This record gives sequence, structure tokens and C-alpha cells, in this order.
Amino acid sequence: MPNSMRMTIWRWCTAAATAVLAALFLSPAAHAAPHAGHAPPESRPVYSYANAVRESVWVDTGLDGDGDGHPDRVAADIVRPREAAQQGRKVPVIMDASPYYSCCGRGNESQTKTYDANGHVVQMPLYYDNYFVPRGYAFVGVDLAGTDRSDGCVDVGGRSDVQSAKAVIDWLNGRARAYTTRTGSTPARATWTNGRTGMIGKSWDGTIANGVAATGVQGLKTIVPISSISSWYDYYFSQGAPLYDSGPDWLSGYVESDAAHAHCAAQQQKLVDGAPRTGDWTPLWTERDYVRDASKVRASVFLVHGMQDLNVRTKNFGQWWDALARNGVQRKIWLSQTGHVDPFDYRRGAWVDTLHRWFDHELLGYDNGIDREPMADIERHPDQWVTSRTWPAPGTSTATLRPAPGAQAGVGALGLRPAPGAETFTDDPKRSETDWAASIDRPTPDKAGFVTGPLSQDLRLSGSSKVTVTATPTTATAHLSAVLVDVGPDTIRDYADAGEGITTLTDRTCWGASTAGDSACYLTTAAKTVAVDSTVLSRGWADLGTYASPGKGVPLTPGKAYTITLDLAPTDHVVPKGHRLALIIAGTDKDLIDPPSTTPTLTLDLSRTSARVPLVGGAPAFARAMSGPAPAGSGSATAAARDGVRAPSTVHRVPGH
Repeated sequence: MPNSMRMTIWRWCTAAATAVLAALFLSPAAHAAPHAGHAPPESRPVYSYANAVRESVWVDTGLDGDGDGHPDRVAADIVRPREAAQQGRKVPVIMDASPYYSCCGRGNESQTKTYDANGHVVQMPLYYDNYFVPRGYAFVGVDLAGTDRSDGCVDVGGRSDVQSAKAVIDWLNGRARAYTTRTGSTPARATWTNGRTGMIGKSWDGTIANGVAATGVQGLKTIVPISSISSWYDYYFSQGAPLYDSGPDWLSGYVESDAAHAHCAAQQQKLVDGAPRTGDWTPLWTERDYVRDASKVRASVFLVHGMQDLNVRTKNFGQWWDALARNGVQRKIWLSQTGHVDPFDYRRGAWVDTLHRWFDHELLGYDNGIDREPMADIERHPDQWVTSRTWPAPGTSTATLRPAPGAQAGVGALGLRPAPGAETFTDDPKRSETDWAASIDRPTPDKAGFVTGPLSQDLRLSGSSKVTVTATPTTATAHLSAVLVDVGPDTIRDYADAGEGITTLTDRTCWGASTAGDSACYLTTAAKTVAVDSTVLSRGWADLGTYASPGKGVPLTPGKAYTITLDLAPTDHVVPKGHRLALIIAGTDKDLIDPPSTTPTLTLDLSRTSARVPLVGGAPAFARAMSGPAPAGSGSATAAARDGVRAPSTVHRVPGH
């Protein structure tokens, strides 16, 4: 782990030591804020993890997804402090609802749930229970319907997925029924909790947190979605362009239990029928669009995402964040340079400390000041973080940048003034954004590139960009890609590597209390970096056939010009003094979108093409960066320059796995 990272490691030597602490601090005052003038309050590890209550309940969802004539019950495995229950002290809940607890595992070490002979959970994946149960929280791990020990069918982000977790929150707050067994009639009541619940999870798990928050359910006080989906359409498509070669039916089959596999053919067919590969918007996608219900969100949101996440593309966090802002939701954000990686595996000490304070504030009501700290933490360089009072950054406004022809075909300029002209390229599905960026200063038939001169001062992008393109295709189908590139040497996290920006080491650090069956000690990681001469900082894709409507594609008329606006991924990136900013427009982005059914050549009308980019300082900042003298040694890349990261070698079809 890098020396620059401040680490706070909690180690418990023995369960007996924890028991001694618990005996000394069995009153609610164990968690109370310190006296005025002391350090900010925090919950402390005063309860025995080894002696914690471990139980399972099956919560009635009120649905019958598998069509067996009985309401589906979802399994909720619970670990909670025994001493608090003996005192009559009601505790808040941290919940992770997941489809992965048996099929695939959670975390960097792919942990699954394990059980004893009585069916009680022995190992709960991840450190949440180890760390937070001794501090006076209960942890609940919910198996989504159709997975592990739950009834029902997997509907991939739909009503059943969301209801799987919402029903548990309702039960925790006395509004739903649960039972001590999967098929029995003995009721289980959550008398040990105050109902205050926080949901957390990476990828699909965090996606369920988003979906449940969008129902406005009472009792859900906060969510912490990590690399999570806000609209399932935007997981599978980008403005009609398919991002993967399969749909939600494949994903459902991947995670469902054997029992669900035997009984859920009808649900599988609904997923096939409702998610056509045309990329058209259907009612299935409306049901799985949580952004449209952001006005219902009552919970606070601590959002975490990798800015180079090519599994759950970053449009998902950007549109969710913006919708939450419009509705006045309390929120906080961390943005890393990684791909699809949990912050526990790239900023471990700071992450656990921040998460601890967040839950203490939101679930225990401690006034520890976290709500008055900067809204955003942003990784500017590997393991080097900055903060921002708000996000997007204060002073950000849109600058409209326009392409212009250059001395060579396909190698143009980028500035503030519109210019007439045209550029032509032919879709080449074998070429990627990395290839395009590496050849920004020379003509290639597969792209049109436009680049500024060397900047005379830093230029910060903060937020989401849009690129409007007017293009004339030669065939009836065409896909478009638009990318923004920082052209200049840098060392970045190697997000295209299998570790997506981290390397797993061999030593371990411990984050909570352990038992023989559930260790709190996890393999450490370090940043995996690569030296590059260009960095793709934002990207977007579209089927040109959706020019009239993002939700409905139509055949194109060869020879006719069409205008379409592509939504680019949100980012927070500083293009440093001496580097250049490039806009590249091309066809299929290898391994990131599927190619069209034809191989079109497209001609761009430059006078009707532009990029609206969120710059701190807006257009005046861009003008200043273009007006000063170029730093010595800056300029175009040489023939021996390093390329960017390799093209992604694996197409992810499983969020979080």
C-alpha cells in the first residue's frame, strides 16, 4: 500500500479482549459523542463480534415471480450485537442486497456466504459485519429473489430485484412479514432494530440500493452505491448502440439458483422479449430506470465511481448525480482513476474511516462534521487526491469547442470559432479509441481528429460533455463514437489491465474483529500504473439511426445528412499546461460497442459539429489557455511516443464480477 496513504488499522487480538471492552461499555453511552471540546464523536468497538447473534429470516415480498402460487420469500442473513439486544438497545442496520452471495462472490477475493449445520451464516462476505457490528450496528446480507436461498426469479433490476430489498426494509420497520424458515409459518420480528437502514454495495448490489432509494421507502436513511447502475438501458446500450453482445436474460441465467433455473423460464422470456437487440427503449427499460424517480429519494447518497469504469459506464453515475442534485438530495462523491474497483481496494484506510463517519452521521445521528466537509474527493494522479467544495467544481460552465480542418485530411484543429469544411472516415471495428488517440497527429482512414495547440495553463474539465455531430453516411446503418483526449505524457492507473488499476499483493490488513470462520483481514493492493502519451478522459457512443429519438432507431438514407448529439461520460480531469486537448469522432469503438450491420463511410459537416465541454472558468479559461506562449518542449507527439493504455481485452457482461 502506498506510503502516502494514511492508514488506520484496527486489530483485535482475541475475542476475549473484545468481550472485556463490551463488559466495560454496555450502555448506550459507549457510542455517545465525547464531551464538548474533544475529538468528533464516533462509534467504538465495544460489542463482541464473536458473541454476535447470527440468524436468518425469510421476508415475504408480496410477489410470486416463479408462479408457484405462493408469495416469494427472500433470505436475509443477520449479524447483530448480542449485548445491545440484551440491554434493549435498538440498533441501526447496514444492508447489502446482492445476487452474488453464492454464485460469484463479493470483493477482490470473491468471498461467498458460508453456513453452519443449523443454517446460520458463518462467513459474511466483505468487512462490513466485522467492522460495524462491534460498533453497534447490525449487518444484513440479502439474497435477491431467485438467488442463493431466496424464492422467486431474477429480473435484473426490475420490480422483483428492488422489492427483494425494499421488503426487508419494510420488515425492519414493522411493515412486512418474515418467517424463521423458508417454508414455515413461525413469524420473525425485528424487535432489535430502530429501523434506520443504510444500503451499500458495489455494482449490481449498489444498483439495488439506487432502485430502493427511488421508491422513497421509509426507514432507508442513506445509500452508498459503488460503481452502480442508475438506468439498466444505459448498462446495455448507449443511445441505441449496443455495449454488449447479450441482454439481461443472459445475466439472469448467470446468477440464478438451480431452483430458479428450473422454474423461471417465463421470466427469462420476458427479459428476451422486453430487451430487443435493436436498442429501442421499451417498457422493460422504463421499469429499470431509477433516474426518473429521483424525486422520490429521501435517503442521502454517498456515490463512488471509477472515472475509467468500462463495465458500468460512467454515464450511470453522472445522470443519477445530476437528478439527485435537481431534487436537493444530500450527497457526497468519490471519483477515482480506476476502472470497476471498490475503494476498499484503492484507498483503504481513508475509505473505511470516511464510511465509518458517514454511517455514524446518517444512522446514529452523530454530529461529526462530515456533512460540512468538501462534497467531492477526486483522484488527480494515482494515489494523489484533491477535494472540491461541490461537484461539478465551482465556477464550471460550458464552453462550446468547434472543429476546423487542418493541413492534412483527418488532422484538424479545435477552438472556439466555427469553421467550414468536411472530414471523412470509414468505420473500422478492429480499431479502438486507444488506436485513434495514438495516431492523433497523422491521418488514418478510421477517424477524424481535432486537437488544440499546447496549453499555456492548466484546463480543468468537471462534469459531462455533449458532442453534436452532423454526418452523412453511405449505408443504412452507422454507429458513432466521440472521445475527448488529453494528449501529453503522464503516468496513470492502468485501467485496461485485468486489475483495472490495482495490483493485489500478498500481505493482509485487518478491518474489524475476526472469528475462526470469518476473517477481517484482507489482501492489500497497490496502484497498477502505466506511462502513456495520451489519456482518453471522456467518451460516448450512439447509433446514428436514433438521431430523431434516443429511444427509437430507424434506417438511414445513404447520402442524407443527419444531426445527433452524443452524451459523453462525466469526468473530472485536468489537462495540464503543455498538453493538448483533442476531440476524436469515429465509428465503432473496438470492444466498447458492437459494430453496425454495415461498414459505413461518414462525412462530417464541421460547421455543424461541436463539443460542449464543462470547463472551470468556461470559454474564457479556454481562451486564456490558448493565448499564452507554448511551454518549451511541448507540441505534437513524436513517432517514438508511448501509446495510451491497451484496448480493453475483455468485454464485461456481469456488473461487479
